[in-house]
Amino acid sequence: MKSKPLVSLAKISVTIIAAALILQACDALLTEPPAHGEGFDDAFFGLSKAELAAFARGDEAFEHAFSVKEGLGPIFNQPACESCHARDGKANPRANLIRFGKTTAGVTDLMLNVGGPQLQDHSIPGVKPEILPADANAISPRSGPVAFGMGLIEAIPDSVILLNADPNDLNADGISGRPNMVSAPGYISTTGSPPFVGRFGRKAGVAFLLQQVVTAYQQDIGITTEYLPVEAGHPQAGAGVRDDAADPELSGTVVNDVVSYLRMLTPPNRGAITTEVQQGEQQFTQIGCGSCHVPKMTTGLSPIKPLNRVDAYLYSDLLLHDMGPELADNFYEGAASGTEWRTTPLWGLRLVGEFTSGTPFYLHDGRSSNLIEVIQLHGGEAAGARTRFLQLTESQRNALIKFLESL
Repeated sequence: MKSKPLVSLAKISVTIIAAALILQACDALLTEPPAHGEGFDDAFFGLSKAELAAFARGDEAFEHAFSVKEGLGPIFNQPACESCHARDGKANPRANLIRFGKTTAGVTDLMLNVGGPQLQDHSIPGVKPEILPADANAISPRSGPVAFGMGLIEAIPDSVILLNADPNDLNADGISGRPNMVSAPGYISTTGSPPFVGRFGRKAGVAFLLQQVVTAYQQDIGITTEYLPVEAGHPQAGAGVRDDAADPELSGTVVNDVVSYLRMLTPPNRGAITTEVQQGEQQFTQIGCGSCHVPKMTTGLSPIKPLNRVDAYLYSDLLLHDMGPELADNFYEGAASGTEWRTTPLWGLRLVGEFTSGTPFYLHDGRSSNLIEVIQLHGGEAAGARTRFLQLTESQRNALIKFLESL
């Protein structure tokens, strides 16, 4: 009987080396998912099984792109929630929404008779999209904000937010933050009496997360819900506009799942707190940035354990501030004037660029990718802090920027 030939050691070695190279190539291709807190789409720790199930359902609904058959449009801005909040992050300016109106003597006509106050620049086949009216003089482009942390913001009691209000600048520090007091639509069940402190939207025009979601479905996607079963309308096109789905197009159950999802999205982790970052935080406080970008506020009672009486490190007072002419839009919204904006929370600055192809976009309209330029554009009540920032040494300014990039 013939014996089997022996495999040479050289051939075995070549085989092992080849296998190792293949495994290395696989490691390069199959990247690990980011750790918890290193993205914008993580749930809070400590949620119940029922809450996690609602979170998962809401996540799926948030990503869903609507078709014409499902009721998309007839005019809209984007087909899905995620289109304006990619991976729950801040929108690319290409996806900006535009509010418009006609402002005269400090009052903005929302131009409802010609499709205001929001421009829907996309439409389904056979329907013309809206165009900006020629006489609109208050044109306000706005980027979709990050979606995480909204549950914490909603859980902060009105009384806590009002502690930072100083509408008459009684302490003479040049900062006169004030709330945008708003009403609630009929489908909102409230425990207090109106008006309520607005906290959502670029000008704090909405107090409740459910209202924010319902309005976004109607205005941004053209989807009616059980809470708001009427289409936004298309007066520029006249009567008889095509609509392929019966109203309401989305159940209250799905809407509530999306609200639950947004409530339970946790803010990301802080970055490394180096000596330079600590020095930058000191500069941030000393030059007055923290007067508006208040580091933390504490939530009230909440049935969701991770939201119940916890510190929210949002770096915002959620109040309106006059930001000067460079950032003005001439659009009056409730109590907010054409130069006033709600203080934007700073949490997540560390990662914001990762969700827009590596380029961060800052400010309400995403006009800048440079934090120093952003600070230079701050006027009005922030003019003093801006001046003090520019008077810092180069190393002090760099440290402050490093601090912001750690949030």
